Order: sequence, then C-alpha cells, then structure tokens
Amino acid sequence: MKYQHFIYVFVLVIASSLVYSCKKEKVPVEVVDPNCIDTVRFATQIEPMIVANCIGCHDIGNSTGYTFTNHTNISTNATAILSAINGSPQLMPLGGPALNDSLIQQFSCWLDQGKLNN
Repeated sequence: MKYQHFIYVFVLVIASSLVYSCKKEKVPVEVVDPNCIDTVRFATQIEPMIVANCIGCHDIGNSTGYTFTNHTNISTNATAILSAINGSPQLMPLGGPALNDSLIQQFSCWLDQGKLNN
C-alpha cells in the first residue's frame, strides 16, 4: 500500500510540474515610436544631414574632439549628437539655427532602429 501511495504522489508531482511549466510566459512588448514607422537610411538621410550641418566643425583635423566623417564615427557618437541637436549641453549646430523637428526626429529614429549603415 505504501508503494501505491508513493506512485500517486509521484504522478501528482509530475502532473503539477507539467502544468506549471506550461504556464504562458509574458512576452515583453517593444515600445515603438509611432513617428519611426519607416526605416531611416544612413546614406540618403543621416549622412547628408551631418554633412550639411556638422561637418564644417566636425571633420578630420578639427579641434572639437568629434569627427563625423563616416558611419562608424557618427554611430559611435549618435547619443551625444542627438543630445546636442536637442540643445543639451549646448545647442548644435553651434551659432546656427536649430535643426528642424523632422530632422531631429529622423536622427532619433535612426538611433532607435540600431544606427544601421544602410
């Protein structure tokens, strides 16, 4: 009789384990910026923006400490660039008007999309 009791307890433990292990896991929901629906292209959107607004001070041989002449340099400093074009700690481009909101949003989306070299 003790053996039969052991079998029932064993089956109950196994069944409980199976039911518990099949519990549906919560899948994290990725928050997507509704303004970032389209893929931002480095070659046709980000690089031309940098060339037009940043390269005068941030090219090879400058004394600013940042060089934005290629994808690697730009993507490595993308967070700092985004902060600067948003005015923190100082608004960039220096001495010029602020970039329009659509360009800032475009750069932010490119950063959020993984800073692709596309």
